[in-house]
This record gives sequence, C-alpha cells and structure tokens, in this order.
Amino acid sequence: MADMADMADMADMADMADTVDTVDTVDTVDMPVMNHFGMAVRGWRERMSPQDSGLTVGGERRISGLRREELAGLAGISVDYVMLLEQGRARNPSVQVVTALARALRLDPSERDHLFRCAGLVPPSVGKVSREIPLSARRLVRQLGDVPAAVFAADWTILGWNRMWTAAIGDPRAYGWDERSLVAGTFPASGSRGMAPIAAWPIRPEKGIEAQEEDLVADLRVTAAAHPHDVRLASLVERVLRSNRRFARLWSNGTAGPYAGDHVTIEHPLVGDIALDIDTLIPAGTDLRILTCATAAETTAAEKLAALRASCPPPRDGLTRPGPETSDQG
Repeated sequence: MADMADMADMADMADMADTVDTVDTVDTVDMPVMNHFGMAVRGWRERMSPQDSGLTVGGERRISGLRREELAGLAGISVDYVMLLEQGRARNPSVQVVTALARALRLDPSERDHLFRCAGLVPPSVGKVSREIPLSARRLVRQLGDVPAAVFAADWTILGWNRMWTAAIGDPRAYGWDERSLVAGTFPASGSRGMAPIAAWPIRPEKGIEAQEEDLVADLRVTAAAHPHDVRLASLVERVLRSNRRFARLWSNGTAGPYAGDHVTIEHPLVGDIALDIDTLIPAGTDLRILTCATAAETTAAEKLAALRASCPPPRDGLTRPGPETSDQG
C-alpha cells in the first residue's frame, strides 16, 4: 500500500489539470476557453521546491515541486480549492486568495501582476514609483558599452547616466530640471518652450516638439494610472497642470501609451549637428526607462559620435548618479 504522501504525488501526476474548457454557444459549437489562471498556478507550483518554501521534507518524492496540499497550507486556503482553481472549475478567486497564492509561490512583481490579470483582477498598485536601479539594469547599461544611455524612473525622474551620455548630450546636473524631472523640464512654469530641455544644448525632434511632448505626457499618464497612491507623482502632475498650459491641454486629451523614442538632431557645441535615434528600453521586471542614442554605421553622425567617444575618459559604461554617490560601476 502506498502511503499518503505517495498517493498525493501520484494524484498530482495523474491529474493533468484541465487547461481548456468548452462553452456551448447558441449554435452548439464548442468554443475553447483557456484556463490561464490554473495553468499559471500549476506551473509555478511545480517549479517551486519545498526547500525554497521553507518546508522540511523527508524520503523520496515523485514530483520535484510543491504538492497541492503544501501550496494550500502555505497560502492558507483549502487543498480542494487549489485543485478547483488549477482545473478551471473555480473561476473567480478573490483578491485575498490571489494575493495569498502569489506570496506562497514567491512570485516576482511581473508574475504577480500576470496572476491578477489571469483572475480578471486589476494588479495591485506597487505604491510609489521606484527610483532604485537594480543590478540587472546596471548590467544592461554596461552591456551597451559606448552607447550614450540614461536611466529614468517611470515618472521620468533621471536616476543615472553613463559618460557617453554626458559627452553627447551634456551633464544632466546642468539641465536645470526641477527635482531632476524631465516632465518639469519639458513643461516649465514660465510656459516658454525655449530649447528642447532633454539636453544641455538644443535638440530638434524630427516629428516636432509638440508631438514629442504629447508622447511624454501619454507615457506619464500610464505611470500615473499604475501608481495612483504615489504622492510625489500626484504632486508633480498637479503642479505642472497649474503652471503650464501646454501640459494641461495635453493631459486633458486623455492620450495614454508608452514612449517609443524619436529621431533627433543634437546641436552639439564641439562637433556640430549629430543625428541620433533615441530608443527606449524597459528592463524586465522594472518600469524604468533607459534612453539610448544610436547612429547608423558609416555615417557622418557615427564619425562625430566616435570622436566624442575618443575624448571621453574611461570607464565609459559606469553610471553617474545625481546624488552624493557620483558613480556606479554596476
């Protein structure tokens, strides 16, 4: 006779949770409905070892991951309910249940948000916009090598930049942005457009300043919706709404979407005009924005960027921070 543990293992192995259900339509055609929530929970349960969960196990196990009853115990819900969720026979878990499962499965923020969406729930607000640059993002900047790069928080507060960014676009500490915010710099209280404020010298966006401003506001709106309880972000939006009519007009149109970058011309004081492609990278698991500057190979712009690179003292790939810490070799 197999003991209870072996029976539980065999039940887990034999019970391949239903990942597709069918729904009868008025035309009596069965339409597949994917059980995304159950698939996700089962997959994450099976990848997680008991040791990672702090459980003490003994003897041989027929499965490498958690048993259903182990996950149920960690999450504080019944094993029958875990089974129903995995099989798709329970479709509407509460926020409390999804939160408990995410915690028990030790999901990272992106996985947790995915689980909430699979349950038809709005992912929980993560509170304040993160202004931390994780090791993975610092390594990404290093891997970019000699490409000018700057790291921004989701609310467009500049957090760090490499030396090639300074060489190509100027030292951000000299930009004069209020609270190091690109949004505040783009929409100053005076309402004057002046030169494009992303740099220490003028920038000409190919699609025009107004279109660039609209893209920035659309991206900020996405961040504001994702972080409704960030007091600092709400204060920034409220302040700029009161002080800049252009921002107020763009904010009122309701446009929302990620900032995708642009093709710009920098009026560089040393090498003259440089045509650059500004691209946006979002490191996995974060909502940071890394802006990079690239040129087409074997062009005049590439030669000018190479000249700046040659004059830039090593190391060129460490991050300079605006605060007391001046650099980070990540």
